[in-house]
Amino acid sequence: MQSTSDRHEYPAHWEADVVLRDGGTARIRPITADDADRLVSFYEQVSDESKYYRFFAPYPRLSAKDVHRFTHHDFVDRVGLAATVGGEFIATVRYDRIGADGMPASAPADEAEVAFLVQDAHQGRGVASALLEHIAAVARERGIRRFAAEVLPANTKMIKVFTDAGYTQKRSFEDGVVRLELDLEPTERSLAVQYAREHRAEARSVQRLLMPGSVAVVGVGRHPGGVGRGILGNLREAGFTGRLYAVNRSFPDGLGELDGVPARRSVRDIDGPVDLAVVAVPAEHVPAVVTECGEHGVQGLVVVSAGYAESGPDGRERQRALVRQARAYGMRIIGPNAFGLINTSPAVRLNASLAPELPRPGRIGLFAQSGAIGIALLSRLHRRGGGVTGVTGVSTFVSAGNRADVSGNDVLQYWYDDPDTDVVLMYLESIGNPRKFTRLARRTAAAKPLVVVQGSGTAPQGHAVRATRLPHATVSALLRQAGVIRVDTITELVDTGLLLARQPLPAGPRVAILGNSESLGVLTYDQCVAAGLRPHRPIDLTTAASAEDFRTALARALADDTCDAVVVTAIPAIGEGPPGDAELAEALRSAAEAVPGKPVLVVHVELGGLAEALSAAASTAPQAGAQPPEPRRVRPSQQLPPSNAPAEPAATEPAATGPRLIPAYPAAERAVRALAEAVRYAQWRREAAEPGRVPEYDDIDEKGAARLIGGLLARGQGLTLSTEATSELLGRYGIHVRPALPAPTPDAAADAARALGYPVAVKATAPHLRHRADLGGVRLDLADEEQLRRAYAELTDAFGKPDEVRPVVQAMAPRGVDTVVRSVIDPAAGAVLSFGLAGAASQLLGDMAHRLVPVTDRDAASLVRSIRTAPLLFGWRGSTPVDTPALEELLLRVSRLVHDHPEVVAVTLEPVVVAPRGLTVLGASVRLAPPPARDDLGPRTLPAY
Repeated sequence: MQSTSDRHEYPAHWEADVVLRDGGTARIRPITADDADRLVSFYEQVSDESKYYRFFAPYPRLSAKDVHRFTHHDFVDRVGLAATVGGEFIATVRYDRIGADGMPASAPADEAEVAFLVQDAHQGRGVASALLEHIAAVARERGIRRFAAEVLPANTKMIKVFTDAGYTQKRSFEDGVVRLELDLEPTERSLAVQYAREHRAEARSVQRLLMPGSVAVVGVGRHPGGVGRGILGNLREAGFTGRLYAVNRSFPDGLGELDGVPARRSVRDIDGPVDLAVVAVPAEHVPAVVTECGEHGVQGLVVVSAGYAESGPDGRERQRALVRQARAYGMRIIGPNAFGLINTSPAVRLNASLAPELPRPGRIGLFAQSGAIGIALLSRLHRRGGGVTGVTGVSTFVSAGNRADVSGNDVLQYWYDDPDTDVVLMYLESIGNPRKFTRLARRTAAAKPLVVVQGSGTAPQGHAVRATRLPHATVSALLRQAGVIRVDTITELVDTGLLLARQPLPAGPRVAILGNSESLGVLTYDQCVAAGLRPHRPIDLTTAASAEDFRTALARALADDTCDAVVVTAIPAIGEGPPGDAELAEALRSAAEAVPGKPVLVVHVELGGLAEALSAAASTAPQAGAQPPEPRRVRPSQQLPPSNAPAEPAATEPAATGPRLIPAYPAAERAVRALAEAVRYAQWRREAAEPGRVPEYDDIDEKGAARLIGGLLARGQGLTLSTEATSELLGRYGIHVRPALPAPTPDAAADAARALGYPVAVKATAPHLRHRADLGGVRLDLADEEQLRRAYAELTDAFGKPDEVRPVVQAMAPRGVDTVVRSVIDPAAGAVLSFGLAGAASQLLGDMAHRLVPVTDRDAASLVRSIRTAPLLFGWRGSTPVDTPALEELLLRVSRLVHDHPEVVAVTLEPVVVAPRGLTVLGASVRLAPPPARDDLGPRTLPAY
C-alpha cells in the first residue's frame, strides 16, 4: 500500500501525559521516523523472554527493515505509539489495519492487529493498559472498530491487560496461540475500568508527594533568612520523620551539615533516594534543578519559586517548559508559586511549606490555590478548635499556587480514600476542568462532606482554565447538584467545616432552639425560617438559668422525635465568669453525648470563653466504653464504576474517631447558615443513595437519528438545522413539534390556516420579534379568515414588510404554562440540560434550573421543581395544575438525544406549552457540529501545559 505519511500530518493531538499506576508520569506520543535510534536502544534493554512473547520466536535484535517498518507510519492504517520517560522509550504499541494493503482508501477495513512491548523494568506500572486506552482512541478516530491480538498462553500479563480493559471481547485458542478480539466501542465496564485506574494513579501520585520518606530543600541559604532556609527550618521544627537534606550549589566543599541537616551542593551528591524536592531558587535556575532531580530519580517537586505564569506571557512560557521538563522525568509538580504541603500524620509530620508551624492534627483536608488564603484558613481552624488535637485540626494541606500540574482534582482523588480525612475544605480561585471536578466531587461527596468556596469565575493570572459559555451561577448550581456544599466566604467555609467535622448529619430540617435570652432565641428562629429550616418555638430558660437547666433542656430537646437538630443560645449571666463557661460547656457536652445522633450548635454573645470551654470539655471527655457509630456504606453515584468493575472498594462514611466538639458561633446567622448547609447536604446524601434511572422509550430511533445526523453533517462542518430537519430529528426521539407554515402573503396565510384548521395563531419569526408577545409579534386565537387577515395587516403595519417580519401560521395549542427547554454542550462542563418558564422569568430574572446530562427520572422531577416560579406549574392561587409528568418525559427525551449523539451541540424548545393534559412544542431549533476527537469516553490524560 502506498505510504500516506505525506498525506497525513503528524497528529499532535495524540500526544498526552499520563499518570501510571505507581503515581509516576509518562508521555505517550506517535512514533516517527526520527525515533529509529530510540527504538533500537529500547529494544536492546528488553529481556529475551519479552522479545519472545512479542515475536513468538527468538529475536535478539531488530533488522534495518524492522526499524524502518516500526518507525514509518501513515497515521491511518499503520500507527505506532510510544510511552517515554526522560525522552527514552519504555514501551511501544502499534496497530496494522487488517486487509488494508492494496485496498482503496474509500473502503478501509474496520479491524486491526495490535501488539505491545514493555521494557521489563517498567512492567507492572500500568504502562500497557494506558497505551491500550490511547491506541484504541486513535483507532476509533481512524474508523477502526475492532482489535485482534495473538498472545502466547504463557504471556499472562498481556492477556490480563486485554481482558481487564472492559471492552466486549471474544477469545479463542488454536495452533498454540490465544487469539483475542476486542470491540473498541466504549462500554459501561470499560469506562468504569478507566475511571478506576485514573483514580488509583492520581491518588497515588498525590500520596507520593504527601508521604515522602526523604525531602531535599534546594535553595537553602547559608545564613538565616530566605525562603529555602525558612522551609528547612519548618521541616525540622515539625519533626519530619524521614531523611532531610539541604542543597545549594554555593555550599563550600567542606560543609557537611547545616542546622544539623546534611548539606550538599547538588541533588546528585545525595547518597540514596530523594522522594520530594522543595525548589526555592530563582526561576532562571529552576530548569537546572529539575534536571538534577529527574536524573536522581526524585518523585515529585514543590516549586515555591515565583516568576511564572502569574508574571505575564514570558512567565507562562517558563511555566509550560517547567511542566514539560518535570513530566518528562516522571515527576509531578505542586506549584509553581506554591505555598507548600503539610501532612500532620504522626508517621510523617511534613511541613514542606511557608507556614511557620505544623498545624494541629485533625480530620480536615484543606486545599487552597492561594497561599495567603491557605494560611488564613489554617489560622482560623486553629483558633476555633481551642487547641484541641483531633477535633478541628488538619490531616493534610495543599497549596497549589499556579496549579500548573497537580490540581484540586488530583487531591480529591487522594482524599476520597484517605482514612485520616473526614471533611474536605477547598478554596478554588478557578476550576480548570469543571467536567472532571463535578464527576470527582459527586463521588467524594457521597463518602465525606466537600465544602467549597469558588472564585467569581475570573481566573487569576497564571491559572489555565478551560473556556466555558456557562454563567458562573450555572456552574455553581451544577456543583451543588454534584453534592458540593457551596459557600461564599472563607468564614462560611470554616463555620460549615467545623460543624461537619464533629457533628452528625441532621435527619431533617426541624430545629429546636433553647437558651437564656428570649431576644437571641427569636433572632435565631427568624434566621432558621429565612434559611428554609423548620424551627420550633424558642424555649426561653431566662437569664437565671443554671448549667443544669441548660443540660436538662438540651437533653429533653434531643429526645424529642420531632427535632432533628438543636441550637443553644447563651448570653452572659450577671456575675458569671470563666468558671461558669466551663460548667455550662460540660453540661452541654454531657447532654449531647447522651444522644449522639443529632447535631448541637451553640450561639454565644460576649461569651468568648465558652467556645474554648466547649473545646476543653470535648478534649477531657471520658472515652472509655464509647461506641462510635457504625460506618454507613455509600452507594456510588451513576457516574462511578459499577459494582462489578475492578475498581476501588465502595467508600464508607468515616466514623468519628475523637471527642464530639460542639461548635460555637458568635452570631446566629453564622450558626444557622452552617446548619442549613448540613441539612441540604444530608438530603443530597439520601437522594444520592437512590439516583434514579434513565428510562428507555420504545419509540426512540437512535440508529435512524445517527444516520440523519451523519448525512446532515456531511454537508458542512457545523450547521443550524432547517425547520424540516429539526422536526425530523426530534421526531426520532418522540419529540413532536407543531408545524408552522410560512405566510409570505395574506393569501398564503389564509391557505395555511385552512390547511391547519382554525383557530390559529400568526407569529413574526424575525430574530428581533421571535417569542416577543410583549411587542405584539404574536397574535393568538384567530377564529376565522377575517380575524387572520386583520392580524396579518396589523403585524406588517407595525413591524415592516412580510419579508422583514417573516410571519408564520400555526394551529392553536391547548392553553397552559409556557416553558422553555434547552440543552448545550459546554466545552468545560459538558452537556447541560436547562429548564424554566418562557418569557420574563427566564430572560429577565434568570430563573432557570440546570442538570448535567444524562438526566435520570429523579433529576427531571427535581429540575421541574427547582425553579423559583415552579408554583405556577402546580396550581398557584387556585389555577389548574399542568401535566408535569409529560414535561418530565420531554426533559428525559431531550437528555437522551444529546447524550446519545455528541454531534447535537444545542437544542432549544421554545415555547413548550404545558397544559393540564399533555404539552405542545411550538418552536424548536437544533445545531449540529462534528464531535470532538477526544471526549470523556477517551483515554486518561493529564491537562496539557
